[in-house]
Amino acid sequence: MWVPASFLSSRITNLFINVCTLRFILMVELTCSREWWSVLHIVVLSDSATDGADVAQSLGLLAHQLSVLPLGAAPSLIQASGPNVVLVDARDQLVAARNCAQLLKGSGFSVPLLMVLTEGGMAAVAPHWMVDDIVLESVGPAELEARLRLLTSHAAEESEPESTIIRVGGITVDEASYSARLQGFPLNLTYKEFELLKFLVQHPGRVFTRAQLLSEVWGYDYYGGTRTVDVHIRRLRSKLGPDHEQLITTVRNVGYSFNSARPDSR
Repeated sequence: MWVPASFLSSRITNLFINVCTLRFILMVELTCSREWWSVLHIVVLSDSATDGADVAQSLGLLAHQLSVLPLGAAPSLIQASGPNVVLVDARDQLVAARNCAQLLKGSGFSVPLLMVLTEGGMAAVAPHWMVDDIVLESVGPAELEARLRLLTSHAAEESEPESTIIRVGGITVDEASYSARLQGFPLNLTYKEFELLKFLVQHPGRVFTRAQLLSEVWGYDYYGGTRTVDVHIRRLRSKLGPDHEQLITTVRNVGYSFNSARPDSR
């Protein structure tokens, strides 16, 4: 059946417009649907791609900053470029890509690694490759963006330092600065006094013998007697003052305990 050339031309034009429209809508949804959206710096490690967008078909649809380095690039060079995510191209050089990922993670590299694989490569990948996630080279833009978002959010959570501040019974102990406060006022403690107080407030309500405290605070190689514990407890109580000295209680014939619920009267 004969079809006019003008009809075919019109259909092709409409198809092209529809594809462009869908691409635009996808970009808008990906970039505007999240208030916290931000452009990521993605370093692509590849020996075959001249453009980072060549590694995954949908990568070029995402509005992220791309840069390309060879698979053999030094970890220090990759780290210096400041990436949020590193894409490892394993489409053509599976072994080299695996070695690259293992070298990076083995050197303490903390940036998430996303490996791009073919269908055949999926059958070979294993946990000891030390990558954080894997995708097929045919991955869609929505899935790729979601994986990038999850990788960066997990990396941010893991990079947050653990709290070094302990607050119990009106006492605040800051392990990072080796300082302690009582009701907001600083306590002038020696090193061992601080270590003893810190250990006690870490275990409120638990009773420790003098021998246990000597071992935990002074160490197994300390040759002094348990009298040392009594001396430091007395000094701690003196610095806590008469209104708070009962935070450290004596359990007769056993040892000492930190009582976070200080009684109103003695």
